[in-house]
Amino acid sequence: MTTGAAGEVLLELRAVTKSFPNGTTALRGVDLVVRRGSVHGLVGANGAGKSTLIKCVSGVQPVSTGSIHWAGEECSWSSPGDAQAAGLATIHQHVPLVPTLSALENVFLWRRGPWRSTPQMRVEFDRLVERLGYEIDPDVQVASLPIGTRQMIAILQALALGAELVIMDEPTASLSEAERRIVLDAVRRLAADGTTFVFISHFLDEILEITDHVTVLRDGRALLDEPTATLDEGRLVQAIAGRELLAVERAGGAGSRTGDVLLDVTGIGTRTGVRDVSLHVRAGEIVGLAGLLGSGRSEILDAIFGADRSATGEVTVAGRPVGRSPRAAVKAGFAYVPEDRVQQGLHPAEPLWKNISLPDLGRLSLRRLLPQEQEERALAARAIDELGIVASGPDALPSELSGGNAQKVVFAKWLYADKPVWLLDEPTAGVDVGAKAEILQLVRRLASEGKAIVLACSDFDELLSVATRVLVVRGGRIAHDLDAQQVTEEELIMLAHGLGAGTGEVVHV
Repeated sequence: MTTGAAGEVLLELRAVTKSFPNGTTALRGVDLVVRRGSVHGLVGANGAGKSTLIKCVSGVQPVSTGSIHWAGEECSWSSPGDAQAAGLATIHQHVPLVPTLSALENVFLWRRGPWRSTPQMRVEFDRLVERLGYEIDPDVQVASLPIGTRQMIAILQALALGAELVIMDEPTASLSEAERRIVLDAVRRLAADGTTFVFISHFLDEILEITDHVTVLRDGRALLDEPTATLDEGRLVQAIAGRELLAVERAGGAGSRTGDVLLDVTGIGTRTGVRDVSLHVRAGEIVGLAGLLGSGRSEILDAIFGADRSATGEVTVAGRPVGRSPRAAVKAGFAYVPEDRVQQGLHPAEPLWKNISLPDLGRLSLRRLLPQEQEERALAARAIDELGIVASGPDALPSELSGGNAQKVVFAKWLYADKPVWLLDEPTAGVDVGAKAEILQLVRRLASEGKAIVLACSDFDELLSVATRVLVVRGGRIAHDLDAQQVTEEELIMLAHGLGAGTGEVVHV
């Protein structure tokens, strides 16, 4: 373990490169300097090299050439345990806690011994909680906690390990605005107390707010490396994308309001809190679901798709009733892009060609019985080309792809199966600005082809950029039905919180 004064160099990368046996070069001569007590932002498009850099720094993978220096001395960690012992901890987006154990047991999970809890551990837990500035019951089971609190437990775990540098990889990607504030305040508080952070986020407002210095990776190179005070969002976006990225245009009336009703939902209710939800979506229309975390947005989509077997009410597509199961929904013409693409949207151990062909396997099979691998591979190759999926080919695994490219694969699963109704749950969560723009353009394209789309999104500005109408969800109900062209982001935020009247009236279209 090392100690030193604030402002001294704690971590330094010198001309680091990383190449893989398949010929891919992920890092190309990266220089990086992280100073003690600072919050160092690391940003870049999916595939820019951020994940590889983290793996090299944290001892998961060795560098190909160049060197890594810790507290002034060159290091060559052969495992994450080596890096951890030196004082470096990594907190990933999907927090690897043990859900059946308590908060205290998770914080000290790394300690060996017969006791899961001792008086001394409780004293230390209380001390860490005070340092963090966020109260957590040491005996609460992690499975019962929201994801924001789990992030705080992961930070406590890093502090308990004695980490001097904490790498946080997309820590707020799945959090509500309130939970984001809690995490950002904790980082700020701990940095002031001497802990150093490398903070990775696709939310550029967070980067500009919380960091002292920013490094932008593009194509494996550090193309921008400056104090945050010299930057604005426009410069960051330009550096990330390698070009000027215009703000997503408010589409407003781009979706059709005069097409036939394709999706009709009447009186949906569930044990998970959805209450008497009715909605309709016309061909070519993009209907947005706006609500806070826990409002019931995802639960409504699950109920419509038949994933929640407790759902009551009626769902029809083009006037025909839909059975209450995902299989029946797919047969009726639904495409579903779930919030958790890793667990629900993809088969990580199967190659891209199997993932992409799965919903359309009957059409691609001989007499709808014998799968034809050649046809499936051809479809995957077409998707890779048309959607710009950055992958080595149809045999690549989803786990090898960046977040934006993996999400394109989830879209590709349904794209060629001619599904008239699309349910999209946070389709741009955890993807970079370039991939986000491409996905939103794809959503618009689907609407232009006459699909009926329901889009749940926690980024209200993004939602308004593509939606025809917006349904404000609160407490498992639809509280407002609004024309997207007649409402602002600020009004949506107020309505989602149950504050004010916003545009005043519920507008049924």
